[in-house]
Amino acid sequence: MKQALQHLTVATRTRGLHEFTAEIDNWIDRQDVRTGILTVFCRHTSASLLIQENADPDVRTDLERFFETIAPESPERYVHDAEGPDDMPAHLRTALTTVQLSIPVEAGRMVLGTWQGIYLFEHRRAQHRREVVLHLIGE
Repeated sequence: MKQALQHLTVATRTRGLHEFTAEIDNWIDRQDVRTGILTVFCRHTSASLLIQENADPDVRTDLERFFETIAPESPERYVHDAEGPDDMPAHLRTALTTVQLSIPVEAGRMVLGTWQGIYLFEHRRAQHRREVVLHLIGE
């Protein structure tokens, strides 16, 4: 049994979905694990992780619009606004998604569907450098 741990930085320019599947693939390629499980963990409360379609960008556009409707920036709705009007909506969006993913690894590759990619979902308007931790365990 082997384990590997890696901290990745995902730079975001603005709110939205930022794919980083290739960075994870490249890291897994350098590990000596053929069969196992990969955990991807986002160390933030105003950004989250998604596995989502990576073929048609309209899917990402529609997802971002949907989250605008269920957690809008609306100062009169929220008490918490320590970091601005997008602060509490960002926390709500994270609560509705997830900060951790588990992905099987087979033959040294993530077992993702044909059109699936891994995204950091940035919920804040300003650019950020988000830390994501990868943990691979297997043989």
